[in-house]
Amino acid sequence: MNIEVFDTRKSAVEASAQIIAKAATTAIAARGQFVLAVGNGHTPWLMLHALAAEKIDWTSVHIVQADERVAIAGHPDRNLTDLHTSLLDHLPVKPQLHPMPVESDDLEKAAAEYAATLRQIAGTPPVLDMVSLGLAFDGHTASLVPGDPVLKVTDRDVVITGYFQGRKRMALTYPILNRAREILWVVTGEEKAEILQRYLEGDPSIPATGIRPSGTIVVADQAAAGRLKAA
Repeated sequence: MNIEVFDTRKSAVEASAQIIAKAATTAIAARGQFVLAVGNGHTPWLMLHALAAEKIDWTSVHIVQADERVAIAGHPDRNLTDLHTSLLDHLPVKPQLHPMPVESDDLEKAAAEYAATLRQIAGTPPVLDMVSLGLAFDGHTASLVPGDPVLKVTDRDVVITGYFQGRKRMALTYPILNRAREILWVVTGEEKAEILQRYLEGDPSIPATGIRPSGTIVVADQAAAGRLKAA
């Protein structure tokens, strides 16, 4: 695990964008494409806004979702809405976007269809090049929340969660997340210091700890890293 700490939130999100841009260049040179999965969170959206300024061959990039709330198109609760305003609306050349089909009348079928889409893009089983995630106060990430039965799923890559904060979600599971070549955590703010410490200590009570592939990068600002010396 690689941990990088920066003085400010701004420098942390800019560094994260540069990490993604470098990974994209490497993947495109090696395999002809870059598959990026993005999760939700205020800091990750700031990072995606910074990513729009990076020099990337966007025509060779596939963007998939790590999770999405079940809501109508354009709803402010939708992660896709934030993805457009943070990144896609600022790009002169658009990547290949694969939104989660959460408007379907049959969500379980839609989850299976999204898993099939991921196989078409990233092989069987699908291997994502990078997953960008944020870390919530309770240790959940990408709609993998404490106590949800989907945390125990081992035979599917995409699932429908129970209700959380008023909505069901479509989400990637531990198996596909842990197959990713790289996981990028972007964590900022003093309010995240305790949960970041718990993640790095491997606290099994928080869902984020279930995502620990070898290629894990943690980018934090000084405020979020305030407790790491005691870890």
